[in-house]
Amino acid sequence: MSDFHHGLRPESRIVHPPVEEVVGSRPLGVPIHQGHVFAFPDGAALAEAFGGPDQAFLYSRLGNPTVRSLERAVAGLEGGSGAIAASSGMGAINTVLLALLRSGDHVIAQESLYGGTFAALADLAARWGVEVTHVRGDDPEEVRAALRPTTRLLYLETVSNPTARVTDLPALIGVAREAGVLSVVDNTFTTPLLCRPIEHGADVVVHSATKYLGGHSDVLAGVAVFADAALHHRVWEHGVELGASLDPFAAWLTLRGMQTLGLRVRRHCESALDLAGRLAAHPAVTTVHHPGLPGHPDHELARRLLPEGQGGVFAVDLAGGREAASAFVGALRLASLAPSLGGVHTLVMHPASTSHRQLSDAELAAAGIGPGTVRLAVGIEHPEDLWADLEQALGKL
Repeated sequence: MSDFHHGLRPESRIVHPPVEEVVGSRPLGVPIHQGHVFAFPDGAALAEAFGGPDQAFLYSRLGNPTVRSLERAVAGLEGGSGAIAASSGMGAINTVLLALLRSGDHVIAQESLYGGTFAALADLAARWGVEVTHVRGDDPEEVRAALRPTTRLLYLETVSNPTARVTDLPALIGVAREAGVLSVVDNTFTTPLLCRPIEHGADVVVHSATKYLGGHSDVLAGVAVFADAALHHRVWEHGVELGASLDPFAAWLTLRGMQTLGLRVRRHCESALDLAGRLAAHPAVTTVHHPGLPGHPDHELARRLLPEGQGGVFAVDLAGGREAASAFVGALRLASLAPSLGGVHTLVMHPASTSHRQLSDAELAAAGIGPGTVRLAVGIEHPEDLWADLEQALGKL
């Protein structure tokens, strides 16, 4: 403590305790920098800190040491030039959409989007005059035909929710790049360990880090990764005004979860494929939507695009429709009836009445979701225990 501080009265010294610097060693884990405001030695340094996402830390809505560690970690995994962490996956998605779109712009998006993304685009269309064209997402010529002079964005998901359709990213993104249209890819289901869309030409990759990156159902977080530094800076300027910034503790939880991502993703993939194969042979199941199975329409594409694994989420169609789906999820004992995915627990849900409730019957059908569709997000429990649970629940239909 300086001589100046020694001369202060107790009331002032309480407000200004000594701040320890780590010298001669380093913390093995990323520290939680919970303080939200940072002081500067002079006015010029303070003014410079307002200049961008890589400047000195100023105020945690603009940047924070713990949050920046997460941003750099995910950007490094995805092969991007920079990233923005947000308070949720939808926070990241809306930060990107609101930064890049304005009234009169046109968006091309897949039909089988996550329900929250579908609703966000519908809201932009209804309230702000952003036009949206939905395409199947399996035909580059369909994307080419949908292009307009006002098209600004192509929005895709690497693997769709919940029917696990695999998107031909190189082909579709190639059409967008030829037309000078930015592409945004939601890579939540596959994580950077199974697919890196920037390597296929994507401009922006978004994640609900709540899912596989965090991995333990104890944090809400989102991340947007940018291939180009200028685009990163452009969206960052809007993001700090929107205020969907991630808090340091959530960033720390996400970083802690990511340390086991490699081990978890391998188990998710192996168990999901094993269970999908068994379910495909059960008489109560009419269809299994898993791209690792030879009968899936995207099986060959999945082998090329996702050779390390097709993820831990897939869906099944039950012969008895909505009534059978309700009875099935109600009879499960080990798997839990809950939203979300990507954690250590196996979770099931009925998309038509939950995650995709915003969609009309026609929109549900276009997305491949039927009344008896059940989504399974496979955790890391022993696969034999999971199969025993699924089998006994199916036996009650």
